Amino acid sequence: MSSELNIYYDDEGDFIKFNIGGYTEGHFKNIGGGVFERVDKKTNKITGIAIHGFRKRTKGLKDVKVSLPVKIELSASG
Repeated sequence: MSSELNIYYDDEGDFIKFNIGGYTEGHFKNIGGGVFERVDKKTNKITGIAIHGFRKRTKGLKDVKVSLPVKIELSASG
C-alpha cells in the first residue's frame, strides 16, 4: 500500500492541513478546539486533519524549520 501525505500551510489564515492520498470529495468535521477531521464522502473514512491557529500553538517550539507545502511518500508493507 502506498500513499502520499500532503501538507499545506496557509500563512495568512494560520491553518495547516494534512491529507493522506489523493484529494477526494468530502467535508471537514469540527472536533473542537480549532481541529477538524477531513471525511471522505464515499467511504466516510478520515483522510486528513486541519488545525486552525497553528502558528500560535507552536510558538514555543524552537529549531523547527519546514518549507511548506511538503509532499512525503509513505508506504507500508503487508
